Amino acid sequence: CNNNHHRQFLKKKQSSSSSLSLMAVETMSMGTDHSSALILTSGASGRVRALFSMRELKRLFTIIHSLILFLLLPFRFVLWQGKMGAVVIRDEKQERKVRAAPQILVKKRNMISVSPPSVPAAVVDEEVAVRRELAIRRVLEDEGGDGSYDRDYSLFTTKRGDTLFTQSWSPLSLNHRGLVVLLHGLNEHSGRYNDFAKQLNANGFKVYGIDWIGHGGSDGLHAYVPSLDFAVDDLKSFLDKVLTENPGLPCFCIGHSTGGAIILKAMLDPKIESQVSGIALTSPAVGVQPSHPIFTVLAPIVAFLLPRYQLSAANKEGVQVSRDPQALITKYSDPLVFTGSIRVRTGYEILRIASHLQQNLNKVKVPFLVMHGTADTVTDPNASKRLYEEASSSDKSIKLFKGLLHDLLFEPEREVIAGVILDWLNQRV
Repeated sequence: CNNNHHRQFLKKKQSSSSSLSLMAVETMSMGTDHSSALILTSGASGRVRALFSMRELKRLFTIIHSLILFLLLPFRFVLWQGKMGAVVIRDEKQERKVRAAPQILVKKRNMISVSPPSVPAAVVDEEVAVRRELAIRRVLEDEGGDGSYDRDYSLFTTKRGDTLFTQSWSPLSLNHRGLVVLLHGLNEHSGRYNDFAKQLNANGFKVYGIDWIGHGGSDGLHAYVPSLDFAVDDLKSFLDKVLTENPGLPCFCIGHSTGGAIILKAMLDPKIESQVSGIALTSPAVGVQPSHPIFTVLAPIVAFLLPRYQLSAANKEGVQVSRDPQALITKYSDPLVFTGSIRVRTGYEILRIASHLQQNLNKVKVPFLVMHGTADTVTDPNASKRLYEEASSSDKSIKLFKGLLHDLLFEPEREVIAGVILDWLNQRV
């Protein structure tokens, strides 16, 4: 790729970072005052419960009712056809219009909700191109770094034909001790773990990161996941590629939140489990439940009828994912981090994979380390306890950190968290 082209195509963004000192483990047992803390959230904050909240029930029924009327009254097609809109896409070379599908407008209590039945493919392709260019540019700008590692990227084609953005961090020393495949959480991307990857490099591990479907520099509508089984299958294929390129080295997987759930489901495949020496999970999405049992029935119906629909209320009462204000600012000012409300299909897929894992915890045999903050309100720490208790693994460890939130590797105690993972890895190579 031409680096100058990347600079012309996108504006360069500066991100500020602050230096945080290593904190003692005792710090994790202290309570935290959230009253004055900065709260910045996105769909990534895991508002799956809000997605299916009672507050949205009537609005959803109204929209579904409107959709049914639209489908049952063919003569309305003529009226809607005259109202077809157009999406204008601009770049440095040209401006073109893309015909957009009609939108359903439902007005209630002076509020208008907009739910496009579909998103034009050309719009998605353009969005993917922008995200991929930014992801590539960041790798190129960091290539070589401080001289202790080499950072590179590649595009990985799935069995479905989708193109996924992947990247790697390699210690310059040829004496690699092992491999680590990183899997990010919902609505974020692999590049967020750049600092942690370099710490792994310093311990002799070659690191690979993959942006799963609909995330980072990979194909798909941003933050829309048609099936998390796609992400599971893609991880399996990517692991085959990594192991083929690095024969003889032990391979570990590290996953955060939904990324941890994807890894766990992949490990239920005996073939994949036999190829991996161990997994480390931070705040895995094993325990994610709807706010009311009725939504267990409604979720698949709504996900089928309005898969890309975003509930406007799902993001209004967010939760903190870190107690570090600068970490929150850095996260939510990143264009590759999705900050909109969670999409219905994506939320349903998280509920579905969590339910599947809870029914199969006793089938987990891979060595693992699971870590969770006790103050995490995005994923359930008790579900991590249940994983530890029910898994059949002969080598398993759990670390619960009192008062810590969801994004453990971005908490003020991030060095402690990284140290626990590194110690666990170093004891197994």
